[in-house]
Amino acid sequence: MEDIKLIVDLVLAVVAAFVGGVVAQRLGQPVTLGYLLAGVAIGPFSPGPVADVRSVQVLADIGVAFLMFTLGAEFSFRELRRLGRVATLGGALQILFTMGLGPLLAPALGLSFVQGVFLGALLALSSTVVALKVLMSRGELQALHGRVALGMLIAQDLAVVPMVVVLPSLASGQEGLLAELAIAAVKAGAILVGAYAIGVRLAPWALGHAAVTRTRELFLLGVVALALGTALVTQFAGLSLAFGAFLAGLVVAESEYRTQVVAEAMPLRDLFASLFFVSVGMLINPATLASQAGLVALLSGVTIVAKVGIVAVVVLLFGFPARVALLSGLSLAQLGEFSFVLARIGVDRGGLPPALFDLTLATALVTIVLTPSLLRAGPALVTALARLPVLGRHVADPVEADVAAAASSGHALICGYGRVGRELVDALDARGIHYVVVEYNPHVVRSLRALGIPVVYGDAANAAVLEHAHVERARLLAVLMPDRTATEQATRVGRRLNPRLDIVARAGSVGDLERLREAGATEVVQPEFEAGVEVIRHTLRRFGIGGLELTNLTAGRRAAFYRHGAIEPV
Repeated sequence: MEDIKLIVDLVLAVVAAFVGGVVAQRLGQPVTLGYLLAGVAIGPFSPGPVADVRSVQVLADIGVAFLMFTLGAEFSFRELRRLGRVATLGGALQILFTMGLGPLLAPALGLSFVQGVFLGALLALSSTVVALKVLMSRGELQALHGRVALGMLIAQDLAVVPMVVVLPSLASGQEGLLAELAIAAVKAGAILVGAYAIGVRLAPWALGHAAVTRTRELFLLGVVALALGTALVTQFAGLSLAFGAFLAGLVVAESEYRTQVVAEAMPLRDLFASLFFVSVGMLINPATLASQAGLVALLSGVTIVAKVGIVAVVVLLFGFPARVALLSGLSLAQLGEFSFVLARIGVDRGGLPPALFDLTLATALVTIVLTPSLLRAGPALVTALARLPVLGRHVADPVEADVAAAASSGHALICGYGRVGRELVDALDARGIHYVVVEYNPHVVRSLRALGIPVVYGDAANAAVLEHAHVERARLLAVLMPDRTATEQATRVGRRLNPRLDIVARAGSVGDLERLREAGATEVVQPEFEAGVEVIRHTLRRFGIGGLELTNLTAGRRAAFYRHGAIEPV
């Protein structure tokens, strides 16, 4: 039986995750909540079948590695450089400000000042896995607040390295701290430089040889070896497993194999990442949670309010709009997996009382469970704060007072200057059609102004911003933002301000079609479906089908899709 213990643990975890996820979804809750409760059900503190915590945690680490690997492969170094200041300096400020909260709470928890600093570090870290999973499920990872949150999460992962070295030794009064920290810094620097220098040459070479064989399993093995191998090397060097996998993904992102690598890694990521939440649930002792319910609720509330506020203020300091700042804060409101890893190290070294570990776990569970609901409530919270007499002028997204009205009557109003917005601007420029761009990324706004493109800085979901861009005189409003909620709000606001306006909106998924129509869109475009239509057109032409027959076929499929949100096979 001992020989198949790992298989038994894997089966228990997968079955429990499946059942918990299905039940949670049927009840309208996020599947992550189902995974967490599934972990509680098969954990050592609950009756019934019990899986080995260490075995499941090993499998969960694989999921975290693949999640960070695919994230790095889709992110790229260019994106990191673009978010450099808010990711590095902003992330550092967020960590320092939140750590300052610990000593304030220390007396109430019976902790010393140094232990309070340790507590502040636990509160400063957010869950990379939870935040990214929730942002992905909402289609907001590529939205500006999603990218800002990601930049800060990367900074937090980097900060774990000195925290692991300094805090336990500081709390326990250990000597030789500076030497230990210097060794860790040298290790970290060497592995970062070495991994990048070697990786940009070795990774494409290895994947290229695997691709030449045209054997899918060899390419998949190469992807797994790269992700887990780099993660393991960084783990041995004192950096986190997650950061090493992310670094491997960044290296792949610069190669021509990026798309296929992500496609091969995603199924593994989704399977093993669900086990991460199961492993967190297995650590929860329901009896402890019940006995300290009041304290857990208080600490969870303080954590959420403080982290949302601190992150929002920091993001605002870097010139981002209030909506982006608040949603970034809500994305990072939970405690992270490294919080209880760090707490366990502190307890093992005698720097923290054991009760603090249970309290950290319980607070992490509560804040993780609340994260999806907090993000869902984010847009409504922004709207409510903007209506308050005192806070309203500070919360409402700023409008550039010196932006000239570049639009004449009948201009096009383009909300979002991404790939689609850029193509539309080029087409309008080529035909001499007047337009105004509305964009809430200050870095993009500066670039557009340097190019002489008429642009208004602000959130298109804000009525004042659209009014400043003269929506009442516009002929067309193109809502092309990647944020689903912002797209729906901008559509509603545009329709309210100009009932005769022609509104074309981009749908992030099939489920958004009806919502955007109800919001007032004249026409809704779903990019993935339109790409499919073009593939059909090209394919059928190669087989001699063209003219009116091809036009009728594609028009029929397009009409059926946008009428029903689904179509029958050809």
